[in-house]
Amino acid sequence: MSWKRNDREERKYHHGSLREALIKAARELIKEKGPAGFTFADAARSAGVSPAAPYRHFRDRDALMADVAREGFERFAAMLSTGWANGRPDPITAFHNIGKAYLAFARAEPAYYAAMFESGISADANTDLRAASERAFAVLRAAADQLVTLLPAAKRPPALMMSLHIWSMSHGIASLFGRGDAGRRPLPMSAEELLESEVLIYLQGLGFPAAP
Repeated sequence: MSWKRNDREERKYHHGSLREALIKAARELIKEKGPAGFTFADAARSAGVSPAAPYRHFRDRDALMADVAREGFERFAAMLSTGWANGRPDPITAFHNIGKAYLAFARAEPAYYAAMFESGISADANTDLRAASERAFAVLRAAADQLVTLLPAAKRPPALMMSLHIWSMSHGIASLFGRGDAGRRPLPMSAEELLESEVLIYLQGLGFPAAP
């Protein structure tokens, strides 16, 4: 019986598709139960394969979760890059658009967001995850690098510090008020409005001009 099931699995999944099926199953389980609410066997069952099948691609549940997080960071980096748009139409407006993209990702991709930031998986879990997370942060860093050039050289804040501040603001509002799952708190305004006002106050405090 077990040999027949393995044969069916081999026919069902061509090379690489089992991995993607397991990632998809994990995402659905994260949506339903949270990042800590299911086992490796649950992911296999949800993907329609035997409990042993996932070991072809992942050593354990954490390795599967790390791959979900990696895929999430890749999509996240793409959304942030679209928001930044290489500083168009102007650096101040584009900087605000990065924040909007951050919130849009948290709302549209709650499973990825949870795997990336709430699963307890370290960004150092593997080199691919580390690289993906660094590419996402690099968008913020590049934006800050360009933005500080709007200020006189003697008054420029460190770009790394600034990018970390904006990351903290965006992440806090996304996690509390902008997410797309049951963890979202009520707010008497939109999350976008709250973030825009917070970033505006922050930039004005550093001496940046208002957006054109």
